Amino acid sequence: MAIPRITVLASGRGSNLRALIDAERAGRLGGTITAVVCNRAEARALEIAAEHGIATQAIEHRAFASRDAFDEALAAAIDAGEPDLIVLAGFMRVLGAAFVARYAGRMLNIHPSLLPSYPGLDTHKRALADGVRVHGCTVHFVTADVDHGPIVMQGAVAVHDGDDEEKLAARVLAVEHQLLPAAVRAFCEGRLVIAGRRVCVKGEVAPAAALIVPLPIPPVGAAAGDRPHAS
Repeated sequence: MAIPRITVLASGRGSNLRALIDAERAGRLGGTITAVVCNRAEARALEIAAEHGIATQAIEHRAFASRDAFDEALAAAIDAGEPDLIVLAGFMRVLGAAFVARYAGRMLNIHPSLLPSYPGLDTHKRALADGVRVHGCTVHFVTADVDHGPIVMQGAVAVHDGDDEEKLAARVLAVEHQLLPAAVRAFCEGRLVIAGRRVCVKGEVAPAAALIVPLPIPPVGAAAGDRPHAS
């Protein structure tokens, strides 16, 4: 059986791309990354891909008069590589409905929050402002409804009292680097089944993401089961 071909879309530093490449080199991806396309010529992701002999292309969104024109150029670049899967790994552009429909069921995105909470930008800042105790990331299928496609996998981390955006983002990013390759592998192995708004993962195992929520510590001498509570 042919190895699934993967095109990665990225906009920036390419850390999730590097995690995918590392997984492929270790035989843990289930597919092969054949192309990387960026909407910014200065994106570090292009350099990372080139260092590993992967075909690259920059399509500057700022060079197009409309979103539709950019989407058409991007689709042409993708189709040239004949991918089985398109992965958005830090791709910071909203894609039009026609573009999304063109690749329905074979385009994955990783988002730095536990969707459906905090779609869009500034997810870590918003999570901290709301005082949540658990945060994380989500891999989902891309639909025209931004950041609301069927969820494939999620990874969670505890939010610490001393966290700022940078600290929380770094911890979530470490989980992203585990979660995205696992989701891509599940797709490439044919283990993802979309059922309405849900995704069934055949043969699923728990992702290696720690979920640790600090609980109130009972006072010394308190009976078992006693916990501080709000009055």
